[in-house]
Amino acid sequence: MRKSLLSILSLLMIASMLLAACGGGAPATEAPADQPAATESGSESPTTSDKQVLKVWSFTNEILTMAIAFEGQNPDVDVQFTMIPMNQGEYQTKIKAAVGTSDVPDVVALEAAFVKEWVEADFLADLNDLLPLADELKTYPSVVQVGTYEGVTKAYSYQATPGAFFYRRSIAKECLGTDDPAEVQALVKDIESFLATAETIKQCNPNYFTVGTSGELFNPFLANRSQPWIVDGALVIDPKVEEYIDFAKLMRDNGYESQANQWSEGWFAGMNDSLVGADGNPKKVFSYFLPTWGLPYVLIPNSGDTGGDWAMINGPLAYQWGGTWVGAMADSANLDLAKEFVAFVALNEENLTNWATGVYTNEYLKAIDPTVSDDQAQAPGDFVSSQVVVEKITPTFDGSALYEWLGGQNNYEAFGQAAPNVNGSLLTGSDDAIQRALESQRDQYLNGEIDKATMWQQWLDNLRSEFPDLIIPEPPQ
Repeated sequence: MRKSLLSILSLLMIASMLLAACGGGAPATEAPADQPAATESGSESPTTSDKQVLKVWSFTNEILTMAIAFEGQNPDVDVQFTMIPMNQGEYQTKIKAAVGTSDVPDVVALEAAFVKEWVEADFLADLNDLLPLADELKTYPSVVQVGTYEGVTKAYSYQATPGAFFYRRSIAKECLGTDDPAEVQALVKDIESFLATAETIKQCNPNYFTVGTSGELFNPFLANRSQPWIVDGALVIDPKVEEYIDFAKLMRDNGYESQANQWSEGWFAGMNDSLVGADGNPKKVFSYFLPTWGLPYVLIPNSGDTGGDWAMINGPLAYQWGGTWVGAMADSANLDLAKEFVAFVALNEENLTNWATGVYTNEYLKAIDPTVSDDQAQAPGDFVSSQVVVEKITPTFDGSALYEWLGGQNNYEAFGQAAPNVNGSLLTGSDDAIQRALESQRDQYLNGEIDKATMWQQWLDNLRSEFPDLIIPEPPQ
């Protein structure tokens, strides 16, 4: 796995919003229309008169691996795969421009940051007829919730992305007296306990930070709201949102965080002990809040020589972060085939097992399509959306490279315990814009550039401009 910071940043830009990510692909580029399907650039294969053509669009090359595997089982199908970057909304813009034309794709991948927007619109086909497959595989409820609007399911995911709390065993032993996951979990079981532990770590060594940035906890707090951002056309400022802002300010003022921006060089440096403070002293970061994909695609590639010194627990709050859903376009010319592909990607036990356990090697893919790029493959470890599959394959991760990196922990077992606790009903199509606007004002407040009252007011004023029909409440006091 490459350890270049630039490659990781590129991956994260492709796969999310954050990232999303969920898979390790090469930088996304728009596909030339005249190249083979199995090229990493995401190009389209030439059609053949004796095959059914299925047009699949995505923002990463993860789905290309699935497409090749699908062709292997369906030799009468020619999947024309197109990868389009998400830069400045380019991916969504191109899909919308293709609606109602002969260029419309049959299947689209949808990232967590905008999947709900599409599910709430009229672009996607009704996939309720696939729900029996989801029931059979015990697809995690949160995954189905995200892809459903007003009783109609329009997208399914091959991933579940519950979050975890990853911590350094050596710092836990030094400052907390134990590195045992059960005992450390008791010390961070809720926010009050977490803050008490943060103070303990600071008193233990002033060069230790509990987290790289309090921004990591935005998702966990949001996941524990009682209401979504928008209810009956009105913005809802849940108490958890106010609680998060106060928490972030406390973390900043008490020196419990390194103040590095998430995805910045300093944030990554905390993963491998190369972080240096403004005082010139080396600093260490105790923990990171990351979801399933954060372990193989973010933490491990940037951890340097710290492998084996990490452990994972649920932490103070259950949450999920990221993921990729797939849906069929309502005006697809091959809707039945499109649904079949969606079912294969997200609701097929064999495919999900192969995806999670590393069956889809480059050699496997080349046996189906010899023109596939040399680095197209799927490494083991991605956490899939089926509880049936998770329960069957969890023992296979004992003794794996991930197991050793976590100091003798089965990451699949840990995520399997967390996944049922995730609530997917809070997402709305406007979440991304609302949250990005608040993050911008939050950072100004934490940096001391504005006071809290100004932060709330400016955030609400920005939302009035972006959502003129949204009922905006008075700012919190």
